[in-house]
Amino acid sequence: MGTPEFAVPTLIGIVREGHSVVAVYTRIPKPGGPRGLEPKMTPVHLTAQSSGIPVFTPATLKSEEAQDVFRGHAADVAIVVAYGLLLPTPILDAPKEGCLNLHASLLPRWRGAAPIQRALIAGDPETGVDLMRIEKGLDTGPVALREVVPIRPDDTAGDITRILAEIAAKLAARGLQAMVHGSLEFRKQSGTGVCHAPKIGKDEAEIDWRRGATQVRNHIHGLSPTPGAFSNVPIGGRLERVKILRVETSTSNGAPGRILDNEMTVACGEGAVKVLEGQRAGRTVMSGPEIVQRDRRLAGATFIPVGIPLA
Repeated sequence: MGTPEFAVPTLIGIVREGHSVVAVYTRIPKPGGPRGLEPKMTPVHLTAQSSGIPVFTPATLKSEEAQDVFRGHAADVAIVVAYGLLLPTPILDAPKEGCLNLHASLLPRWRGAAPIQRALIAGDPETGVDLMRIEKGLDTGPVALREVVPIRPDDTAGDITRILAEIAAKLAARGLQAMVHGSLEFRKQSGTGVCHAPKIGKDEAEIDWRRGATQVRNHIHGLSPTPGAFSNVPIGGRLERVKILRVETSTSNGAPGRILDNEMTVACGEGAVKVLEGQRAGRTVMSGPEIVQRDRRLAGATFIPVGIPLA
């Protein structure tokens, strides 16, 4: 049971290990394509389809019909990776060994929908993947397996997601093997250090240059590549939105938001960040120096908050 690219390595790994996958559950296809009309299948859907595995895309699992279909699979266990739908009690109780989740954090820290992004934004030194049993509560179930990964200063959410996706696949394989031999043991989560990782809101994407350089970097990297942290800069008498995707901290100083040089070093409340990857509206991703080189008006310009009129 999974939806995004993050869940694909686990599905591939389970099949490769020789387990019989009786069904794949994923989110319903959304409109896409050049005209926005063609149904666009999820990455998990496409992977399952290419492997000849039956795919189910119910809009909800709360109906008796959906639950009857699920029980009809007579599955030993359900492996859940970023599925995106609530699993009601009848679903949790249907597989003989229950439902196991690969969660991308070190529980009980960052329970919820956006654990990777929240860990980076908060400046956590490490993250990881937990193999846990799903209960009624949000990511509250006991944990069986864990692997810890350090978060480096240059890591973005995209980087960490790719790393953790491969780790999740390995933990799933280990967990299923242990389950076959009756040796998969679970431990209750700690009651301390609980925090939640709600979905990233659109109102969180704008960069606050008044913060220190480390905080600005963490914010930018936590939202990279999607939705992408942004800031607005005046160019030719109008404001243009610029996404900033990767930076490194600098000891330079200046007025917060000011682009200090041709390297696209931007001053923060304390210190500065040098833009390594950014994207102007309607353009491709470029390095900071390339962005400034393409438009010399940017050197010396100042990013300003949304809602502040041009002088």
